[in-house]
Amino acid sequence: MVDVLLVLLVFFMMITSAQVLKVDRTITLPVAPDAQKMDSRRSEVIVNVRWHPESKLPEFVIDDRSYKTIADISGPLKSAKAAGEQKIAKSDNPTFRALIRGDHDLPALYISQVMNACGDAGISDISFSALNK
Repeated sequence: MVDVLLVLLVFFMMITSAQVLKVDRTITLPVAPDAQKMDSRRSEVIVNVRWHPESKLPEFVIDDRSYKTIADISGPLKSAKAAGEQKIAKSDNPTFRALIRGDHDLPALYISQVMNACGDAGISDISFSALNK
């Protein structure tokens, strides 16, 4: 009995830590009162968009790699989609998703650019991360 519980504990710790590593804690998310909890069982790529107010430039982060321009993220988005589609074939959820996490001070222009880059990479399902307070 204890062995089964220990295995379950380790399993859930590994899953949780892998998802937490993709989340950038330096980003202050916008508040959306109607925000809904997302389905975490899906295959997805997380695009963190940091805003640097001193330089008034964004920084795009995918899998802990930083990119300075929007043109630089098309390759990583395409490779993430290809890797995600292999996982999708084994799961019950058929669509690959991009999750955009933008800083609350980030101009909407850069969110639009990330959405266009996702579309160019063939990702049609896009979600946004926000706080529900």
